[in-house]
Amino acid sequence: MKHTRGFTVIELLVVVSIIALLVGILLPAIGKARNQAKLTVSQSNLRNLSTAHATYQAEWNDRQLTYINDNFSTYGNSLDTAWAGVNAAFPNVGHPSMRLGCTPPNVCWGWTAGGAVLIPLDFNNPGINAFRWTNGKQLGQYISGRFYDPVFFAPKDEAAISSIETCQDFPGEWCPTPSSGPATGVWAPSYCLSPAAMFNPEVMRNPNDGGWQDPFGLSAGFRSPTASQTLYPDLKTMLMEHHWLQNRLPGTEYCNNNVVDGMYDGCEPYYFNAGFSSTPTTLFYDGHIEGLGNLQARAATDRNIQQVGYGLWSIDTPMAGDWTDGAGGGYFGDIRADWTSTSHHILTTDGIKGRDRLGDG
Repeated sequence: MKHTRGFTVIELLVVVSIIALLVGILLPAIGKARNQAKLTVSQSNLRNLSTAHATYQAEWNDRQLTYINDNFSTYGNSLDTAWAGVNAAFPNVGHPSMRLGCTPPNVCWGWTAGGAVLIPLDFNNPGINAFRWTNGKQLGQYISGRFYDPVFFAPKDEAAISSIETCQDFPGEWCPTPSSGPATGVWAPSYCLSPAAMFNPEVMRNPNDGGWQDPFGLSAGFRSPTASQTLYPDLKTMLMEHHWLQNRLPGTEYCNNNVVDGMYDGCEPYYFNAGFSSTPTTLFYDGHIEGLGNLQARAATDRNIQQVGYGLWSIDTPMAGDWTDGAGGGYFGDIRADWTSTSHHILTTDGIKGRDRLGDG
């Protein structure tokens, strides 16, 4: 009689062990490949946005994106008084809004939020200001015209994408969802402009030239500078991932528990400057893209202090707080994950004429 030999228990255990070993080797590689693919998409998004901004500048005499009247500060010495002054001066028109897009039959949507959303940055109350809104129709028309086009959202930005996923494939310019924006009425995109570079460069003067100036104290404080005013295009950031998406520390939550009722269905992601390991994908004015880590930015500003006496970002604005003990200061320094204290990209010294990193020389 012919007998069929089966596998022994030891042979089966060896096979299972080999499979487990292979899975253990391959899973991290698959995870890294998936992570790299998402990073590549984010880089591609920034390249497309770079092209859109260049087209905008070409059509507007090299000016950068702006939502605010150039002479806004001449109508009042604060956001509220200037906003009231503009609307009083033009009672039948008012100040133009940030356009969100139109829906059939030709119903167009705009957003002003009392003017706060239109100024580059409110130094007394930072948050939903113009530097966050890279997807207004004023610029979005050079992409696809859609406010929620996928190019405005990084694939790792989980909360943002989850909040607007029903609008991602919406064919119209504006997708008015019932749940849009519990705090703002609109979902902010993943990428943010450098607000310092959106002001007149005199606003973010370095200390040797007199330091920071209130834009409401300058007749042209809100005048959008031209892109050609950049003195260090390869060192000055233009667009950056606003949220902490790259190199998040193990164990660090995506949503910041220090923020109650965050913008994205209650979640407010940690910001790019929330931890030393954060390395946001960044577009520079010369068009190149790289990750600009907080450690790198901190080392650069320390080096600049040694060389010329001041850092690469301003520490004398109203939002500076106490920089001396590392407990606060700068752009939302009170809700970060660790003891990092950086405000590169946001409070760049000398604005568009300044730097957010130093050269390699």
